[in-house]
Parts: sequence; structure tokens; C-alpha cells
Amino acid sequence: MNQEKIMKRKMISAIIWSIILLIALLVFIGLYVDKSREIQATYKKQYMSSLADASEELDTYFDRKIDYDMHYNMLISNMGAARSFVFLLDDYTEQQKAINELHYCLVKYPKQMKTRLEDVNKGLKDITDNLDKGYDEIRAVVDSVNKMGE
Repeated sequence: MNQEKIMKRKMISAIIWSIILLIALLVFIGLYVDKSREIQATYKKQYMSSLADASEELDTYFDRKIDYDMHYNMLISNMGAARSFVFLLDDYTEQQKAINELHYCLVKYPKQMKTRLEDVNKGLKDITDNLDKGYDEIRAVVDSVNKMGE
């Protein structure tokens, strides 16, 4: 009889601990999901900021038409930052491909891209305005580059 009471207490204690641990696990899962959403929002904000900076750099060049090399290098830098942030975003696979290809073309084919900067700027502006057609415009620019050329 004494043994039964001891076993009953241990069983009740085990059940209570299981419930406490389950609640703690659910709380930590909730905190993780919340923090993950917050981090994704931060990455998206920084991604859009990098694209806006790239577009602003192109606007500055188009307004002044001086010091092309400096503005082009700043464009490449801002696109590199955007490329890094889009890599960190979930469910942005197609957008990541478009940004990666654009950055590659900017680095690899600067002579060809010089004539396409207005189209790039239009695409970047559309992306920062949350229009999906901006990615299509970027893909069109990338597709127009002769990758076998200089």
C-alpha cells in the first residue's frame, strides 16, 4: 500500500513535469517563429533599401552625366548588398535569381550594361514600388546581354 502511494506520487509528478515541459516547448517555438518573422522583415527592409540606393545612384548619374565610373561602382556595390540580403529571404528564389543575374551582368559586362542602365533603373524602381513586373524587366535586361561577347 505504501508502495502504491509512492508510485502514484511519482506518476503525478512525471505528468506535471511533462505538462510544464510541453508548455515551455510551445512558448519557445512561438518565440522562435516570432523572431524569425521579425528577422525576415528586417532583411526585406534592408534588401529594398539596397535596391533603392542603387536606383538613387543611377538617378544621380542620369541627372549629372559625370563620373560614370564612380556611379557604376556604387551601383555594383549596392546591387551586391541587395544580392546578399535577397539570399537571406525565404520564398524569394525567383527574385534571387533575377538579382544575382543582374549583379553578374553588371560586374562581367560593364560595356554592354552602360546602354541598358535606364532599363535597369526602371526595373529597380518597380521592384522598390512592390511591383512584380520589375523582376520581369530585370530579366529582360539580363536576357538582352550578349554573354558570349565582351
